[in-house]
Amino acid sequence: MAVHGCSYSALLLIICSVSVFIVTDSQDTTLSGGHHAAAIEDNPQAATEAAGKTSEEPAVEERSWEATEVEEATLHEAAADKQDTPAPETEAPSPVPQPKDDFQEELVIRPLHSGDIYASFQFRTLWETDFMSGNKVSHYRLFPKSLGQVISKFSVRELHISFTQGYWRTMQWGQPFQPAPPGAELWVWFQDSVTDVDGTWKELTNVLSGIFCASLNFIDSTNTVQPSASFKPLGIGNVTDHRFLRYATLPREIVCTENLTPWKKLLPCGSKAGLTVLLKSEKLFHSSFHSQAVHIRPVCQDWQCKTTSWELRQTLNVVFDLHTSGQGKREWSLFKMFSRTLTEACPLASSSKIYIDITDDPQGELFELSPATPLLSQAMVLGDRRTFSVYDLTQPVTFGTVRSLNPLIRWKSSEGDMLRPLLHAERYVAGYGLQTGEIHTLMYNNHPYRSFPVLLLDTVPWYLRLYIHTLTVTSKGKDNKPSYIHYQPSKDRLRPHLLEMLVQLPPNSVTEVTVQFERALLKWTEYTPDPNHGFYVGSSVISSLVPSIVAMDTNITMDRPLFSSFFPCKEESSFFVRVYTEPLLVNLPTPDFSMPYNVICLTCTVVAVGYGSLYNLLTRSFQIEEPSPGLAKRLANIIRRMRGVPPL
Repeated sequence: MAVHGCSYSALLLIICSVSVFIVTDSQDTTLSGGHHAAAIEDNPQAATEAAGKTSEEPAVEERSWEATEVEEATLHEAAADKQDTPAPETEAPSPVPQPKDDFQEELVIRPLHSGDIYASFQFRTLWETDFMSGNKVSHYRLFPKSLGQVISKFSVRELHISFTQGYWRTMQWGQPFQPAPPGAELWVWFQDSVTDVDGTWKELTNVLSGIFCASLNFIDSTNTVQPSASFKPLGIGNVTDHRFLRYATLPREIVCTENLTPWKKLLPCGSKAGLTVLLKSEKLFHSSFHSQAVHIRPVCQDWQCKTTSWELRQTLNVVFDLHTSGQGKREWSLFKMFSRTLTEACPLASSSKIYIDITDDPQGELFELSPATPLLSQAMVLGDRRTFSVYDLTQPVTFGTVRSLNPLIRWKSSEGDMLRPLLHAERYVAGYGLQTGEIHTLMYNNHPYRSFPVLLLDTVPWYLRLYIHTLTVTSKGKDNKPSYIHYQPSKDRLRPHLLEMLVQLPPNSVTEVTVQFERALLKWTEYTPDPNHGFYVGSSVISSLVPSIVAMDTNITMDRPLFSSFFPCKEESSFFVRVYTEPLLVNLPTPDFSMPYNVICLTCTVVAVGYGSLYNLLTRSFQIEEPSPGLAKRLANIIRRMRGVPPL
């Protein structure tokens, strides 16, 4: 009975609490209904909408898009009927505009008089955003997220990185669209807000080493310099203090497929569509010259520079040799160069074009181009006006009925000379022995009647100790005094030599810069695995404003080809050129690393023969063994054992 009484009491308690909640809810509903009634008296239209929502409450989500459309239509009709009615003070907030981005791709093909062919890919991504603002950029469409995070985290203003295999032969091939030294090159401008530039530089090189699968983590203070005048920002901005600039090279870096694959993944279409389908590694690396680069900088969108964007420019330059390619005929096509043809443009690209240089053969006497295209374009490239045949991949008519584009260049004659570049440079090591030597840098000014200044940057490792008092500059047999010299001596195992100077090159002359050095002795742990091969010294960098052959147009328009708009030009009478010399291979005093091996072998032999024999004699125990009995005696002993008799 007591149990039943307790259960009845609990049930009554639950019923009372439920009734209290119901009464409270009804009071709240009445109160809200009172406010709702007051709102109905003030705004009858709102009451009608509320009644409609209340009666059709289950279908709110299904009719939300329709209600928005009807409301917009009603607003447009009301605006058309009542134009004189003043606009309300409070308007609905407009949606936040998304940053605009744009992607362009192009391929430039230049036939060379030697029978080789030069192909240059350029991919440009523009994004109207600000990585330096406090708001974190989280939505990426065309711009690669990995590089965007690098810009934001390390406060990068400009970043330029290149990987090159081979040496560009300027006198045979002319000037390239994007010059680069052999090996790896990296130079970065940081924002002036960076306090520890050296620490940020070290972290950045490690991150880029992982992104591009390269040996950039070997960049340290021993191969990093701060040029004062040779490298200026190519984009907008007032960051010109050289303290925020870092420059380094790895002349021994080997470029392979592991570097090309992450480079292609930065593109919006990857290697699936557009010009990127031609980037086949086994064809690109089977060439005389191969160079891939990434350039990031802020640029202006208009003349007033009211809007700025971040520009990512990926370039790939390759020279296919007539003989190493395995073809005997002087005939080139997309299929013979890349083993593929084009069938479509990149769907995300606003512009996709192929330019074929026909400047040296306007009448078709030197080579034949098929299929012919009526589209022609002229552009100022490196101070010369060039003519190009243009194939627009965004137009279906370009591919024809076969839906495949394979331009063919067939040479008719091998006559004709290529225009010699106005600026050319060479570099070599002189001397004999393994103690001292000389570095010679030759700069050629091929202009017949005009002189111009050049800025020479030389970076020499610390183990080549320069004698700067032996520096001589001669032109046409006479001393040529530089108008500007900046020299930073090296510190052993801490930093390299840095030499910058401004030299005036006389017309039609060769200027020679000579400096003596002494080879240092390294520790045995500082030698490379193949020390007898030698040590590489990075290329010299020569920058100059070269006089133009024809009058140039400095107007920057958006319809210019990408290959003609990278280096800024502010004068119509000159154009900017950057030239890299060959890297040097220097032998250092190297010990005979076979001697440790010989010592180890000799020591092991002495220990095995001498000490081993002595130890064997001292530790072995000797016992006298009786001679074995004859066969008759052994048989007799067996019989005696069977009989239980002791053996003989």
